[in-house]
Amino acid sequence: MKQVAIVTDSNVCLPKEVVEEYGIYIVPFKLAFEGRSYRNGVDITTSEFYQLLRKAKNLPTTSAPSLGDYLEAYRELSKQTKEILCITLTAKVSMAFDSAQKAAELVGEEIPDIKINVLDSQTAAGAQGFVVLAAAKAAASGQDLAKVTEVAKQLMPKVNLIATLDTLDYLARGGRVPNVIAWASSLLEIKPIVGFSQGEGKPLGRARTKHRAVERLLEIAKEQIRGRPVHINLMHSDVLDEAEELKKQVLTQFNCVELYITQFTPVMGVHTGPGVLALAFYCD
Repeated sequence: MKQVAIVTDSNVCLPKEVVEEYGIYIVPFKLAFEGRSYRNGVDITTSEFYQLLRKAKNLPTTSAPSLGDYLEAYRELSKQTKEILCITLTAKVSMAFDSAQKAAELVGEEIPDIKINVLDSQTAAGAQGFVVLAAAKAAASGQDLAKVTEVAKQLMPKVNLIATLDTLDYLARGGRVPNVIAWASSLLEIKPIVGFSQGEGKPLGRARTKHRAVERLLEIAKEQIRGRPVHINLMHSDVLDEAEELKKQVLTQFNCVELYITQFTPVMGVHTGPGVLALAFYCD
């Protein structure tokens, strides 16, 4: 019996084989397209999501896992272990943490000998994935709940997430930026570069072409990595060929301890659209 089970949401950008290797329990976000609801990663793949997104007249909506979803996860895992760590997407952009915490309290009343910690990752996507993976590796090594939770907390301030967007159109359609800004950026072919940390996005730069945006993405990463050994999750939204090309540059420019290529989470992709290239990383 595993001592500590790890639970997270489908916002994490972890390879399927890694999720399976460490037995990470994924609670799916829900995606709503034109009257139909899908469970992310269950009823619809990420590739299928971006195919629909490209054609959608109206933007899909997302909703966090419900209290009931977390109750189901905890009850199922309680048959296998007495200690559970749940790590969620940052509470600044989602209700996942709140639902996970309330569910933990309810299950604690139902099953007195179960211990459940719920942790707000304070980040998203591949950066959240690295926090989850660190916890899963600690759990696999036989650490108890307190130690596994501490391992995750120690990594949280170290993870970074930066991305270049192909367009501001989806942010504009979702009301995140004024339409006139998206129009002007499209006219000038401006590719924004953004960072995401402590639950908030912030602009890091902009470029006139996708090629220059990728160059700037690497420059920003270099400034933060400073030649140290680094763990990288290279994410893309439906542009695998571009991701493979970026991977070649990453391998030549950085001392990678590990490197994954994953698809960028639909939970954020709803707002950023197809064409995103992103790097989540941390240094040892």
